[in-house]
Amino acid sequence: MEQLTIRSADPELDAWACAHIYAPYVTDTVVSFELDPPSAPEMAQRIGSAIEWLVAVRDNDVVGYAYAVQHRQRAAYRFACDVSVYVHRGSHGLGVGSELYRQLLDRLERRNYRTACAGITMPNDASQGLHTALGFTRVGVYHAIGWKFDAWHDTLWMQKHLGGSGPPAGEPG
Repeated sequence: MEQLTIRSADPELDAWACAHIYAPYVTDTVVSFELDPPSAPEMAQRIGSAIEWLVAVRDNDVVGYAYAVQHRQRAAYRFACDVSVYVHRGSHGLGVGSELYRQLLDRLERRNYRTACAGITMPNDASQGLHTALGFTRVGVYHAIGWKFDAWHDTLWMQKHLGGSGPPAGEPG
Protein backbone atom coordinates (compact mmCIF):
# COMPACT_ATOMS: atom_id res chain seq x y z
CA MET A 1 0.00 0.00 0.00
CA GLU A 2 1.31 3.43 -0.97
CA GLN A 3 2.03 6.11 1.57
CA LEU A 4 -0.72 8.65 2.27
CA THR A 5 -0.24 12.01 0.58
CA ILE A 6 -2.07 15.17 1.63
CA ARG A 7 -2.41 17.97 -0.91
CA SER A 8 -4.60 20.94 -1.72
CA ALA A 9 -7.75 19.95 -3.56
CA ASP A 10 -8.24 20.89 -7.20
CA PRO A 11 -11.92 21.64 -7.94
CA GLU A 12 -11.75 20.09 -11.41
CA LEU A 13 -9.75 16.99 -10.47
CA ASP A 14 -11.14 16.18 -7.01
CA ALA A 15 -14.81 17.21 -6.99
CA TRP A 16 -16.14 13.83 -8.15
CA ALA A 17 -14.09 11.89 -5.59
CA CYS A 18 -15.11 14.22 -2.76
CA ALA A 19 -18.78 13.99 -3.77
CA HIS A 20 -18.46 10.18 -3.90
CA ILE A 21 -16.93 10.04 -0.38
CA TYR A 22 -19.55 12.40 1.03
CA ALA A 23 -22.69 10.89 -0.52
CA PRO A 24 -23.09 7.96 1.95
CA TYR A 25 -22.77 10.37 4.89
CA VAL A 26 -25.75 12.26 3.45
CA THR A 27 -27.92 9.32 2.37
CA ASP A 28 -27.21 6.80 5.14
CA THR A 29 -26.37 8.78 8.30
CA VAL A 30 -27.17 11.88 10.31
CA VAL A 31 -23.48 12.86 10.31
CA SER A 32 -24.46 15.39 7.62
CA PHE A 33 -27.67 17.37 7.90
CA GLU A 34 -27.91 17.62 4.13
CA LEU A 35 -30.77 15.60 2.64
CA ASP A 36 -29.51 15.26 -0.94
CA PRO A 37 -25.88 14.54 -1.84
CA PRO A 38 -24.26 17.39 -3.76
CA SER A 39 -23.27 16.79 -7.36
CA ALA A 40 -19.66 16.96 -8.53
CA PRO A 41 -20.21 20.49 -9.97
CA GLU A 42 -21.65 21.63 -6.62
CA MET A 43 -18.70 20.04 -4.79
CA ALA A 44 -16.29 21.81 -7.18
CA GLN A 45 -17.92 25.12 -6.24
CA ARG A 46 -17.54 24.30 -2.54
CA ILE A 47 -13.88 23.40 -2.99
CA GLY A 48 -13.27 26.66 -4.82
CA SER A 49 -14.94 28.81 -2.17
CA ALA A 50 -13.39 27.18 0.92
CA ILE A 51 -10.65 28.80 2.97
CA GLU A 52 -8.69 25.53 2.67
CA TRP A 53 -9.65 22.14 1.21
CA LEU A 54 -7.25 19.23 1.44
CA VAL A 55 -7.49 15.73 0.02
CA ALA A 56 -5.77 12.55 1.19
CA VAL A 57 -4.50 10.38 -1.65
CA ARG A 58 -3.41 6.75 -1.44
CA ASP A 59 -2.71 4.51 -4.47
CA ASN A 60 -3.79 7.41 -6.72
CA ASP A 61 -7.25 7.47 -5.11
CA VAL A 62 -8.72 10.24 -2.96
CA VAL A 63 -9.58 8.51 0.33
CA GLY A 64 -10.62 11.52 2.38
CA TYR A 65 -10.86 15.26 2.58
CA ALA A 66 -10.94 18.06 5.13
CA TYR A 67 -11.88 21.66 4.71
CA ALA A 68 -12.36 24.99 6.44
CA VAL A 69 -14.99 27.61 5.70
CA GLN A 70 -15.71 30.96 7.33
CA HIS A 71 -17.48 30.51 10.69
CA ARG A 72 -19.84 33.48 10.40
CA GLN A 73 -20.14 36.54 8.17
CA ARG A 74 -19.72 39.29 10.77
CA ALA A 75 -16.29 40.97 10.66
CA ALA A 76 -15.31 40.12 14.25
CA TYR A 77 -15.59 36.40 13.37
CA ARG A 78 -12.99 36.68 10.58
CA PHE A 79 -10.37 34.78 12.62
CA ALA A 80 -12.68 31.78 13.15
CA CYS A 81 -13.53 28.97 10.75
CA ASP A 82 -15.65 25.82 10.70
CA VAL A 83 -13.80 22.61 9.88
CA SER A 84 -14.94 19.17 8.76
CA VAL A 85 -13.31 15.93 7.71
CA TYR A 86 -14.76 13.00 5.74
CA VAL A 87 -13.02 9.71 5.07
CA HIS A 88 -13.99 6.97 2.62
CA ARG A 89 -15.56 4.10 4.53
CA GLY A 90 -12.83 1.71 3.38
CA SER A 91 -10.19 3.94 4.97
CA HIS A 92 -11.67 4.41 8.46
CA GLY A 93 -9.31 3.70 11.34
CA LEU A 94 -6.14 4.19 9.30
CA GLY A 95 -5.25 7.69 10.52
CA VAL A 96 -6.49 9.47 7.40
CA GLY A 97 -8.78 11.86 9.28
CA SER A 98 -6.12 12.68 11.87
CA GLU A 99 -3.49 13.47 9.25
CA LEU A 100 -5.89 15.57 7.19
CA TYR A 101 -6.87 17.58 10.25
CA ARG A 102 -3.27 18.02 11.46
CA GLN A 103 -2.24 19.49 8.13
CA LEU A 104 -5.42 21.56 7.79
CA LEU A 105 -5.06 23.07 11.25
CA ASP A 106 -1.38 23.82 10.63
CA ARG A 107 -2.23 25.64 7.40
CA LEU A 108 -5.01 27.60 9.08
CA GLU A 109 -2.70 28.69 11.89
CA ARG A 110 -0.06 29.81 9.38
CA ARG A 111 -2.78 31.82 7.60
CA ASN A 112 -3.53 33.57 10.91
CA TYR A 113 -6.81 31.88 11.79
CA ARG A 114 -7.20 31.65 15.55
CA THR A 115 -10.18 29.36 16.19
CA ALA A 116 -11.36 26.18 14.46
CA CYS A 117 -14.96 25.14 15.22
CA ALA A 118 -16.51 21.73 14.56
CA GLY A 119 -20.15 20.68 14.74
CA ILE A 120 -20.74 16.97 15.44
CA THR A 121 -24.14 15.30 15.25
CA MET A 122 -24.66 13.33 18.44
CA PRO A 123 -23.98 10.58 19.16
CA ASN A 124 -20.77 10.18 17.18
CA ASP A 125 -18.07 8.79 19.47
CA ALA A 126 -15.54 8.38 16.67
CA SER A 127 -15.73 12.01 15.57
CA GLN A 128 -15.81 13.32 19.14
CA GLY A 129 -12.77 11.17 19.93
CA LEU A 130 -10.88 12.42 16.87
CA HIS A 131 -11.55 16.05 17.73
CA THR A 132 -10.66 15.55 21.39
CA ALA A 133 -7.40 13.80 20.45
CA LEU A 134 -6.49 16.79 18.28
CA GLY A 135 -7.06 19.30 21.08
CA PHE A 136 -10.63 20.41 20.47
CA THR A 137 -12.70 21.14 23.57
CA ARG A 138 -16.44 20.90 24.05
CA VAL A 139 -18.21 24.28 24.06
CA GLY A 140 -21.90 23.40 23.93
CA VAL A 141 -24.78 21.50 22.39
CA TYR A 142 -27.57 22.66 20.10
CA HIS A 143 -30.45 20.45 21.22
CA ALA A 144 -32.95 19.07 18.67
CA ILE A 145 -31.50 21.36 16.00
CA GLY A 146 -31.66 19.06 12.96
CA TRP A 147 -34.61 17.04 11.63
CA LYS A 148 -33.53 14.05 9.56
CA PHE A 149 -34.81 10.48 9.18
CA ASP A 150 -38.00 11.39 11.09
CA ALA A 151 -36.18 12.39 14.27
CA TRP A 152 -34.59 15.41 15.95
CA HIS A 153 -30.82 15.38 16.38
CA ASP A 154 -28.45 17.33 18.64
CA THR A 155 -25.21 18.91 17.51
CA LEU A 156 -22.17 19.08 19.77
CA TRP A 157 -19.91 22.06 19.12
CA MET A 158 -16.19 21.83 19.79
CA GLN A 159 -13.42 24.31 19.15
CA LYS A 160 -9.65 24.49 19.08
CA HIS A 161 -7.61 27.62 19.57
CA LEU A 162 -4.87 28.14 17.01
CA GLY A 163 -1.85 30.31 17.70
CA GLY A 164 -1.33 32.33 20.85
CA SER A 165 -3.82 33.97 23.17
CA GLY A 166 -2.83 37.55 22.45
CA PRO A 167 -3.86 39.82 19.61
CA PRO A 168 -3.55 38.36 16.10
CA ALA A 169 -0.33 39.06 14.20
CA GLY A 170 -2.31 40.22 11.19
CA GLU A 171 -5.43 39.58 9.17
CA PRO A 172 -6.27 36.02 8.10
CA GLY A 173 -5.60 35.22 4.51
